[in-house]
Amino acid sequence: MTLLTRSSLNQLLEPTAWPCVSLYLPTHRLGPEIQQDPIRLKNLLREAERRLQSLGVRAPDVSELLGPAWRLQADGFFWRHQREGLAVFLSHTTHVHYRLPQPFDELVVVADRFHVKPLLSFLGADVHFYVLALSQNQVRLLEGSRFSVGEVEIDEMPADLREALGSKPLENQLQFHTGAPGVGGGRAAMFHGHGQGGEESKERLLEYFRRVDSALSRHLRDERSPLVLAGVEYYFSIYREANSYPHLVEGGIAGNPEAQTIDDLHGRALGLVSPLFEDEKRKAASRYRELAGTGRTSNRLEETVSAAIEGRVEVLFVAVGVQFWGSLDDSSRIVRHETPEPSDFDLLDLAAVRTLLQGGTVYAVRPQAMPDDNPLAAILRY
Repeated sequence: MTLLTRSSLNQLLEPTAWPCVSLYLPTHRLGPEIQQDPIRLKNLLREAERRLQSLGVRAPDVSELLGPAWRLQADGFFWRHQREGLAVFLSHTTHVHYRLPQPFDELVVVADRFHVKPLLSFLGADVHFYVLALSQNQVRLLEGSRFSVGEVEIDEMPADLREALGSKPLENQLQFHTGAPGVGGGRAAMFHGHGQGGEESKERLLEYFRRVDSALSRHLRDERSPLVLAGVEYYFSIYREANSYPHLVEGGIAGNPEAQTIDDLHGRALGLVSPLFEDEKRKAASRYRELAGTGRTSNRLEETVSAAIEGRVEVLFVAVGVQFWGSLDDSSRIVRHETPEPSDFDLLDLAAVRTLLQGGTVYAVRPQAMPDDNPLAAILRY
């Protein structure tokens, strides 16, 4: 199963060959409703065909473009392994789908880029974090959202202590055993150094962690997401000496990460970072209200979308499940339509994408959770 991660979203945001088709639909894990799910996708594909043909795309090109989704539609095994929602993205260079734990309204968008706003509730600023799982035998970086987690491969990251230092394991110099359960579950390792040998082992751990940090910092150099450390508790203070990533979370997941599943690590990390996310979101909403009327905020659709295109949006709240259709004319002016025309896109989606691409923060929330009564609300850089 393809995991939805921030990297996945970045790939969907990259320019690709026109046209881009985005499909969303609700799906079911169990029950007779499962039989309706392939019919829903079939109907969405027929609508996508109609729109593509109205835009002048030749029938053979339409068949090639939508072919991967038609194969999914006919795959009985695929439909027996669903979650609550399905998102499908198709272009002449991309075909990918995501099964997600949240139902979507049925939606077809044909445009010059993919429609990603429904995904932002999974990958917005309030749900993205990393877990660094450290042991002598293994180093793993996990990328998580509120609903999913996946492992990230990093060039030049040492696989373990032996690869990093080319030495014998530290157990030959530093004895440890598993003691009573530590904070957050698992058993914390208890270390017993023997004179100079124990101190020497700490220095070797520090060098190991510095090499891990060096590779990690290059990979995360443009990131602001929290990083949670998972490892025996003895490692925490040593790793902090080596750490150069500014968003390392206080504390960590205590215990040997090799003995924990990826889902266990995801759940425990989410418990640590969720309060941080909610606090940041509350602060952003409060700041928006404080700045209202000063010229540093906007909640008018055309003004906010234009500001996002110009790179002037610092923070954007956008309502999920709400669309305003339109396009840009030859002068990049917004043209709104009450009902979507074949080449239209969601203007709220455009504002969110442009904000993300230009380093802004996006919070995708339910309409009732917006900081005011509008479907988008922005704090402007200037």
